[in-house]
Amino acid sequence: MSQQQAWYKQFWPWFLIILPACAVVASLTTLKIALDNSDSLVAEEYYKDGKAINMDLRKVKYAQQLGMQYSMELKGQEILLSQEGGPVYQAALDVQFYHPTQAEKDFQLKATADAKGVYHIQLDKPLAGNWEVRLESYDSKWRIHKRLNLKDATQYWLN
Repeated sequence: MSQQQAWYKQFWPWFLIILPACAVVASLTTLKIALDNSDSLVAEEYYKDGKAINMDLRKVKYAQQLGMQYSMELKGQEILLSQEGGPVYQAALDVQFYHPTQAEKDFQLKATADAKGVYHIQLDKPLAGNWEVRLESYDSKWRIHKRLNLKDATQYWLN
């Protein structure tokens, strides 16, 4: 008579256990990745966002009526904004930079003009690539926005 080995010493039971175990581990890993990297482009309150877009369009149209126009120049880690058209505006500007796909790169700040009317913005690192740039008056009456492909030492027009 031959003696049989215990089940845990044989190949086939372990083979049959490992296949479903791998599927469970892979599905849990996929779930964790999906939860950690949620899509930031989808708005949860899309109705409120849609109403806000209409308000933004009024601000943009008002800026066009005034003839507001700014030039933006990149110099390494500094951005220079100069008013080129419209009524003279010396108050602070709300400057916003939005990356089209990576919300964690977005930033905004208040910029004030020097004696010559030039707004200086210091950055932590130079900007490059596609960005949506928004300039808004301190009192939020008008707004200029434009999508730009930024490169170093180049001048852009915002109108």
